[in-house]
Amino acid sequence: MEKNSPPSPVLFLGSGSTYRRDLLNRLGLPFEVFSPDVDELALANEKPLATSQRLAQLKAKTCAQAIANVPKWQGIDFVVIGSDQVAELNNKAIGKPGTHENAMLQLQTMRRQKVLFHTSVTVIRPQISFEAHATSTAIVLFRDLSDKDIDTYLRIEHPYDCAGSAKAEGLGICLLERIESDDPTALIGLPLIATAQLLRQAGLDPLSQLSNNPT
Repeated sequence: MEKNSPPSPVLFLGSGSTYRRDLLNRLGLPFEVFSPDVDELALANEKPLATSQRLAQLKAKTCAQAIANVPKWQGIDFVVIGSDQVAELNNKAIGKPGTHENAMLQLQTMRRQKVLFHTSVTVIRPQISFEAHATSTAIVLFRDLSDKDIDTYLRIEHPYDCAGSAKAEGLGICLLERIESDDPTALIGLPLIATAQLLRQAGLDPLSQLSNNPT
C-alpha cells in the first residue's frame, strides 16, 4: 500500500455458506463472515431468476444495515457481498432438499433434464453509495440416472443444503452430462468472475490489494 493512502475497506461475505467462503478465499482478500437473517422463500408468482436476484440484494443490504449497527464496526468503510442461487426446472424453482428423501425425489425428477442454476451476486459499499449486481446462469444437463446411482451419491455427499441436491464440486459431477456456463465457479455458489469485477468497480481490486501486500 502506498504511503499515506487511505486504508482499504473491510470486506464482508454476507453468507453462512461454507461453499461461498471457500470460493471467496480464492481471491486472496481477507474478509469477515456475516450471515444475514432473511426469509429465502420466493414471493408469489416470482420467477426463479428474479428470486435469486432479489435475495442476493436483500442479503447484501441486510448485512450492510446490521454491520453499521455493530459498535466495533461503526464508522468503518466496508464492502459487502451478498449472493443467492436458485435452481429452475420447467420454470419452477427447486430448493434445497433438506432430507435424503427430498433429494431422491429432486434428482429423480431432474434426470435427463436441463436444469438452470441462477447464481446472483450483489456488492455494496455504503460509504460511496455503491451498489451493483450480476447474475450467472449455468445450464446443466443431468444424466439418465438410476435410483441406485442417486442413492449412492446422496449417501456419500449428503448435499442436502445444496440447491437441487447438486454438489458439482464433489461427486455430483458424476450426475451430469454437460454444463454450459460463462463462469465455472457459479454453479458452486458464487460467480467469481462477476464478483471480482464488481469488487473492482467498488474500489477493491483483488490483484491491486495483493500487489500492495505480497505474501
